[in-house]
Amino acid sequence: MKKIEAIIRKSRFEEVRKALYKVEIHFFTYWDVTGQGNETEAHVYRGVSYTASDIQRRHISFVCNNEYAEPAIQAILAAARTGEVGDGKIFVSEVLESYRIRTGEQGSVSLKENR
Repeated sequence: MKKIEAIIRKSRFEEVRKALYKVEIHFFTYWDVTGQGNETEAHVYRGVSYTASDIQRRHISFVCNNEYAEPAIQAILAAARTGEVGDGKIFVSEVLESYRIRTGEQGSVSLKENR
């Protein structure tokens, strides 16, 4: 099992959501985050130009079975890419175990849709 976390531009979130759905990633968690990086956003306030080092992004996180990891990564890469600095990052890590609280199922079967 893999845990995939992506930090993307907020403006690309809908495209990423749709791309993940197409590769059968139907459940993920996301939240708005603020960070600092190489990109700076220029602002003008009352005629004075300044740069803000705080960058608004969206953090997406989900766990999937190994066979879904590469298609999900490729979907995020394609949907989130603008070709400019600040497109984001993807992090992949191993998950040792998972449990479905409702049924007590564990392992990869706990990640499958069970309605």
